[in-house]
Amino acid sequence: MKALSDPNKLPLLPLTGKVNQMLTNFEGNPFDSSVSQAAAEEGQGPNKLNRPTNIERDFDAVRESMHSAISLNKTEVLDVVLNDFSEGYFGLSFESRRKLLLTLAQVYDLNRTQVRDLIKQYLGLELPGSNASESSTVDEEAMLSCFYRLERNLRQVLKPAYELLFERLNNHPGGLRFLSILRADILSILAEENIASLRALDSYLKEKLNTWLSPAALELHQITWDDPASLLEKIVAYEAVHPISNLLDLKRRLGVGRRCFGYLHPAIPGEPLIFIEVALLRNVAQTIQEVLWDTPPIPESEATCALFYSISSTQPGLAGINLGKFLIKRVITLVKRDMPHISTFATISPIPGYMQWLLSKLASQSILAEVENMSQSSSSGSFSTFRENLLEPDEERLLLSCSQESFPGKNGMDVMLKLLTSTKYEWTSSPELLSALKPPLMRLCARYLLEEKKRGKALDSVANFHLQNGAMIERINWMADRSEKGLRQSGGIMVNYVYRVEKIDEYAQSYFSTGHIHASNDIHRYTMPWKGHEVTTV
Repeated sequence: MKALSDPNKLPLLPLTGKVNQMLTNFEGNPFDSSVSQAAAEEGQGPNKLNRPTNIERDFDAVRESMHSAISLNKTEVLDVVLNDFSEGYFGLSFESRRKLLLTLAQVYDLNRTQVRDLIKQYLGLELPGSNASESSTVDEEAMLSCFYRLERNLRQVLKPAYELLFERLNNHPGGLRFLSILRADILSILAEENIASLRALDSYLKEKLNTWLSPAALELHQITWDDPASLLEKIVAYEAVHPISNLLDLKRRLGVGRRCFGYLHPAIPGEPLIFIEVALLRNVAQTIQEVLWDTPPIPESEATCALFYSISSTQPGLAGINLGKFLIKRVITLVKRDMPHISTFATISPIPGYMQWLLSKLASQSILAEVENMSQSSSSGSFSTFRENLLEPDEERLLLSCSQESFPGKNGMDVMLKLLTSTKYEWTSSPELLSALKPPLMRLCARYLLEEKKRGKALDSVANFHLQNGAMIERINWMADRSEKGLRQSGGIMVNYVYRVEKIDEYAQSYFSTGHIHASNDIHRYTMPWKGHEVTTV
């Protein structure tokens, strides 16, 4: 049985002729030969790939193979048909993929006419026992049989036709990886266009992937320097938080005082779906520099803290499927078993949305402040109800006094906006500016993490990830990541989340049900001058 091929090395539809031949043998009437002939001629000559007619025929051939993958019942040819479809799909342009996915979402959706007819029949049935004169057990059983039959039929027609394609691909070698790529394309389209049918397709596929990628189906693997080079290359390629600079850096991250764990699936061998990097330390680190530059590491027997400093997903098509939750829990259990002297499980995490939120607030408030000043100088004297000075009086005075020459502004927020948007981050080289910016940036960061919500949950994506997994916000750290990325995302601030083993489920449940955020006294103190927050202090 041939597995799906590497998408980077695929010819366009090389198997179509073979599929038609097999279908002829089994059914006696092959598909339109012009489709397979066009596919067979692809790549013969330097100009053929650029012909619009050939490109369109390629699309028709892939659509035909997709239809066959859904409609055929001949198991003898199904593997070849699924290979044909996947290889053809990889040969399409993104626009043709979009067209094909829309066809899948709309043409192979559920049959709503059948659903409606069955619902009408169901509503027309009389509930057993509702009529006092009908007391016969035989009659009730007959009526219940009608309910059972219609309910079974309803369950069947409520399944879209594309479910069969997903099921068949999942059971096919290489099919799970292909489904992940398929969903990545769907998500890319939905990021640009909100198409209801495509969103329904994505939702259905996501539910399926959630089931197929349950923890029971995943293998927790400790990644070491002794693993195959192909696996180590993927760790380097997929590291999304703190890029691995060279082989020496990789070796350090897999050596003494460090751990790396990944979830592998049998259907995608040799490639972790998600992996987490762990540092064994005496205390919870306050900067990422001390984790990445800690040479030499402490003896593992002296460590009391397992610090999660990077977690990376390798499959864009698995977005929204929380494999990280199960991975963190499994790693905590494994570390506690192997190293009972480890008592603290924490992270040092980026705050990717903080600076975007703050700069937007500063820009809008600066404009409102200017409008208000203009209004006050006129006879109207009106002011905006949305006006809010993000800076406290002492903070504003200090900022204005130490930035008059290099970054003059109309008010403190204007100065702060200019400083934070400077392309070379000049403020990081000035002790005076660092001292002036630290109080407002730290205070507003705590506000951002605790108070800024989206649909009742933390606005920051990393905060939401750890809070829904049962962590609490322990500490925010000044100048914890001085890299360009760290300064751009969060002004260099990083946050420690702590997983209290005995409280993980309780914290996760309260956050899920009410959006309740658990935080330490240190975090709470930053927000005390402002309005109260729904936090738990510990």
